[in-house]
Amino acid sequence: MVVLVTGSGGQLGQSLQFIAKNHSEIDFVFCDSTKLDITNKIAVEAVFNQTKPNFCINAAAYTAVDKAESEYETSELINVIGAINLAEVCKKFEVVLLHISTDFVFDGNKKTPYKEVDNTNPSGVYGQTKLDGELAIQAIWHKHYIVRTSWVYSQFGNNFLKTMLRLASERTTLSVVNDQIGTPTNAVDLAETLVAIIIKTNQQTANDDFGIYNFSNEGQCSWYEFAKKIFEFNNIQIDLKPIPTTDFPTPAKRPKYSVLDKSKIIDTFGLQIKSWAESLAQLY
Repeated sequence: MVVLVTGSGGQLGQSLQFIAKNHSEIDFVFCDSTKLDITNKIAVEAVFNQTKPNFCINAAAYTAVDKAESEYETSELINVIGAINLAEVCKKFEVVLLHISTDFVFDGNKKTPYKEVDNTNPSGVYGQTKLDGELAIQAIWHKHYIVRTSWVYSQFGNNFLKTMLRLASERTTLSVVNDQIGTPTNAVDLAETLVAIIIKTNQQTANDDFGIYNFSNEGQCSWYEFAKKIFEFNNIQIDLKPIPTTDFPTPAKRPKYSVLDKSKIIDTFGLQIKSWAESLAQLY
């Protein structure tokens, strides 16, 4: 079974490379943006023709949430046109597409965990282009899994965890937002979940499980609580202060609440999902 991974240089792509050694039943083909530019349909077709994948994990995305506000064309090119190209080529080659999306497709005004069927209402360019990519995939090719996730971090790439550790090495005090609530997601857990979906799908002769799924670790916290736990696990002493979002303005509006309901993915694929704190602890 051949699984093509786009965006392999990002933290999810690197997490998939990290777990690949545990899955000898899968022949992974890892392509970063230099090997496969998903915005170039001819290049996508050429790679599919050469590698003959059974599954494609699209881990390529424009994820610079604030920069997206002033770089709409770039965000749209990668998150929408790239998704369209992959969906069209997956359809042509009969390849199952696993596409990663985001909690930013929601406005964050709910008070209870978001379900897959809840109304989408992105408040910024990043969320809008990710939603447009989702809708395009759904319209083009039915053999897809769209997996929405949130607050992704890992030992790889750039993320909140890495930023907190860097800032703690430079400062004695730090202020972190305490009124945005969500769930940190370990990219390695997300990677293992994508592999579990692929394995189950490959074992089925008929499949009606395609569609949209939520995945994050379990539980919820604020960015302040996440930072506090990072410093606790690293034995870092720092004066950490909680602040409201209004004290830390950013170009893009963040959802105030973006906890995801995982009932559907748990029931469909029999997953056991770790709490965010347990998964974070396993890095140390």
